[in-house]
Amino acid sequence: MLFKRTSAVAGLLALGLGGCATYYEPPSMGEVFTLTSAAFKDGTMMDVKYTGNIQGNPNCRGQNISPPFAWKNVPAGTKSFALVMVDPEGRGGLGVEHWNAYGIPASRSGFAEGETSTLNDKYVGGKGTAGLGHYLGPCTPPGAGLHHYTFTLIATDLEPNALPAGLTRSEMFAKLAGHTKGSAGLVALFGQAQ
Repeated sequence: MLFKRTSAVAGLLALGLGGCATYYEPPSMGEVFTLTSAAFKDGTMMDVKYTGNIQGNPNCRGQNISPPFAWKNVPAGTKSFALVMVDPEGRGGLGVEHWNAYGIPASRSGFAEGETSTLNDKYVGGKGTAGLGHYLGPCTPPGAGLHHYTFTLIATDLEPNALPAGLTRSEMFAKLAGHTKGSAGLVALFGQAQ
């Protein structure tokens, strides 16, 4: 239940809490740090064109086009962003780190479709499970059910060139400890029939 600051409510709260009233006023939704994509809504299916394309891997049947992303209401003091993509159900529950990008300048407010399909100067490429430094779309095995591809955008107080290329997600997280300003997430679903 949300309470507004009225004298009646304040009086009731003060009586019920022994004179120590606490008020909760939720933040405006316009102020929340958010990550969105024009390609899919949070918790919905990803189009096959955004899925992986690795020669010799029959599970990777897409075009490996990276989805577009946009973010807004960036936390104060942000100097760069990191963006990671993880499939927690991949590899039989051990997880697959599809993409690990960081050093994204705070001046950016998103990526266009296909902009991160290859390494470029828009971000610093880390190392995912497949050893790649750029976006790698889903390669969900047939019959494995829907997997949840989780994108997490992390605002940091580090300069864009503070971290070297090629860090794994755990190595990057260790270096980001104490330097995060906030995060925003987005989940896409994908699976293949038998």
